[in-house]
Amino acid sequence: MPRLPFPDTSSPDLAPIRDRIVSARGSLLDLYRLLLHSPPLATGWLELLTSVRNEISLPPDLRELIIVRIAFLNDAPYEARQHIPIALECGASQDQIEALHAWEQNTALFDDVAQAALAYTDSMTRNVKVPEPIWKSLRDRFSERECLEITVLVAAYNMVSRVLSALELE
Repeated sequence: MPRLPFPDTSSPDLAPIRDRIVSARGSLLDLYRLLLHSPPLATGWLELLTSVRNEISLPPDLRELIIVRIAFLNDAPYEARQHIPIALECGASQDQIEALHAWEQNTALFDDVAQAALAYTDSMTRNVKVPEPIWKSLRDRFSERECLEITVLVAAYNMVSRVLSALELE
């Protein structure tokens, strides 16, 4: 049970944002139910995460591998449960998902592009600051736009997992 109760989402005041969430996500996930305590935050969250998930230029399988890796690093099972099926639908393999817990020991499952993105993800998630060799590896493999998109993707999903963990939404 999360630390905050779910608000009454049937309230007419919440109808516009609730309907936008359902339209964008297919249902009213528990995370969005909690966010409806603050309609302005729910609106901003929906817009940011929709852009990060659906409008960036990264390959969808890589995007989802990054998100699942963040969920594993931050012990956010809700986030992992939501994104593992998406990762598989986008072309990531079950072996890759299982290896994400210790991808550095399973590099054969990830090409050099994915390895650079995962190393960057790990560094941003664990240390915030990224050492120059990790940045250079990323920059050598991705365009400026992609580097920015990976950075915002990692930052956004760290935000997601931290909210989930702090509010004990599992």
